[in-house]
Amino acid sequence: MVLPLATMAQETASEEVVAPAVALEVQVGKALYKGDSIPHVILPTLSKYPPLKFANERERQRYNRLVANVKKVLPIAKLAKHTIIETYDYLETLPTKEERDAHIRQVELGLRRQYTPLMKKLSYSQGKLLVKLVDRECNQTSYEIVKAFIGPLRAGFYQVFAGLFGNSLTKRYDPDGDDRYTERVVRMVESGQL
Repeated sequence: MVLPLATMAQETASEEVVAPAVALEVQVGKALYKGDSIPHVILPTLSKYPPLKFANERERQRYNRLVANVKKVLPIAKLAKHTIIETYDYLETLPTKEERDAHIRQVELGLRRQYTPLMKKLSYSQGKLLVKLVDRECNQTSYEIVKAFIGPLRAGFYQVFAGLFGNSLTKRYDPDGDDRYTERVVRMVESGQL
């Protein structure tokens, strides 16, 4: 059983679109001990990193911008993961291809309606970061996910559209290379340290 300690942010009454918060997850179960059951709690992993040393103020500002961008975009990537899992599980229960296609169209329409205002507010760097964090969360590129659900033709269309803005849906997340600082920030945000 997973208990979210933070709830996802909802749209406010003034129709302002707010990004959902990252939920800190604690797993709670029970374990048998000498014939009695006791609570068994698994807390999130706490990552310990040495303090960063910046060569100049510009590097510090760049890192702080990365922290702010991860805090804004990570909840969207996690939400995308949960939406993909739910959609895939539900599609498995539908008997015919026509019903699956109709359901995918409804999900796509609902996602567009709900998240287009939020996506329009993302900056260029936040959009690039979102593509990479979706790859981190789902272990598939955004292009592969779109291709699996709505086909290669429309996936190609979305890839071209992303390319117009200097992005690529095929970007991979590299936690040991180019994205090592991003991975550090993501782990600290997930554990509640940032």
